[in-house]
Amino acid sequence: MYQLKISRRQMTGGMLAAGAAGLLAACGNRPGSTASAGNGATAWVLTGGPEQTFRESFERWNAAHTGQQIATEWFANDAYKEKIRTAVGAGNAPTLLYNWAGGTLADYVANEQVVDLTETTAAAQERIVPSLLDPGKIDGKVYALPNNNAQPVMLYYSKPAFEAIGAQPPTTWDELLELVPEFTAAGYIPFAEAGSSQWPYLMWIEYLTDRIGGPEPFARIVAGESDAWSDPAITGALEKIQELVRAGGFGNSYGSVDADSGADIALIHTGKAAMILQGSWVYANFLTDAPDFMSDGNLGYMDFPSVAGGTGDLSNIVGNPANYWSVASNGSQEAQQIAIDYLNEELYNEAYIEALVTGGTIPAALDADDAIAASEHAEYLAYGYDMVKNAGSFTQSWDQALSSAAAQELLTNLSQIFLLQLEPEQFVANMNATL
Repeated sequence: MYQLKISRRQMTGGMLAAGAAGLLAACGNRPGSTASAGNGATAWVLTGGPEQTFRESFERWNAAHTGQQIATEWFANDAYKEKIRTAVGAGNAPTLLYNWAGGTLADYVANEQVVDLTETTAAAQERIVPSLLDPGKIDGKVYALPNNNAQPVMLYYSKPAFEAIGAQPPTTWDELLELVPEFTAAGYIPFAEAGSSQWPYLMWIEYLTDRIGGPEPFARIVAGESDAWSDPAITGALEKIQELVRAGGFGNSYGSVDADSGADIALIHTGKAAMILQGSWVYANFLTDAPDFMSDGNLGYMDFPSVAGGTGDLSNIVGNPANYWSVASNGSQEAQQIAIDYLNEELYNEAYIEALVTGGTIPAALDADDAIAASEHAEYLAYGYDMVKNAGSFTQSWDQALSSAAAQELLTNLSQIFLLQLEPEQFVANMNATL
């Protein structure tokens, strides 16, 4: 994991550079418990990202509830995923179960490994942006609540590049395509793209599918409907991706660019590329990697453009809605009640929101405007927060929403689409075979 860099792989967002060093010094990777488990509840928590928010929250709770202690253990991302898989399967999960919702949560629910929180966490739910509650629902019931920051995907652009060709940010797909030859002629790669990492490709099909057909086509895929990948919105998105590739939208070397090293955003801040479609987590990396570029106000950001004839609401967004807390069913009734009480009292209260904003992240809370307005990076955080709060829908990153096997098949086939090695019809057939 990166210290000052934020990786999507963490799926926990990140801290903005201003204050990141202090937070990291205060919250390094320190496994161990903050309270004796006793007859209380337990929680396993990830290090990095908004770790300090979690630490402060559990410390507040344990200080104020001597008879309802929550013992915490802290893990790096990969170590946690390995340990939690074994623990849940053996019926030894912690009371508060940290997860990514999506396909994993559906498995937990199917195996009765988590409890229904619909009625018992009503107080907590009232403080959360409604669209961010949706990934935690299975068959209309709440089984997981967001626990940190929202991570929407947006289109970033280099203001100097646009000034160089005398253009404005595109608001429609046709305007976007018209910019490609202009940027190419001026010596810019129109869009930076990290094809070597594969997952950045997802953001294009996610947004295009939504702009063409709304969130319903992918919802049918997640539901496992037969031939759901045959939806015209999927085919339309694939055709537009290849249209952009053939037009030279990504240059010639995008297949070898890596996202985790920051090579994709480097193309923006070194003046080689004009735009990049990425998640909110890269803002912190821009601050770290290109402080002069950022202090000069050279980075712009915008919504994904509309598509002619599309039916998707322009307020719809894609990305990582948040990470989530579930309550494991294997714990005692007492432990489960402690966890539920914690969620109702602590989750996105005033102190919780302030800690997330201080860490430079976009809270999944309804009432964060004042905290954001007072932050150092208020303009960017307010833009991202408004995207989240006003979203008609917030579609979870497809590789997180699907099973691991289907997600890998998706990445493989989508990579071939971007490399012009596969036709949309064959992509659809291959993905329908995963349903």
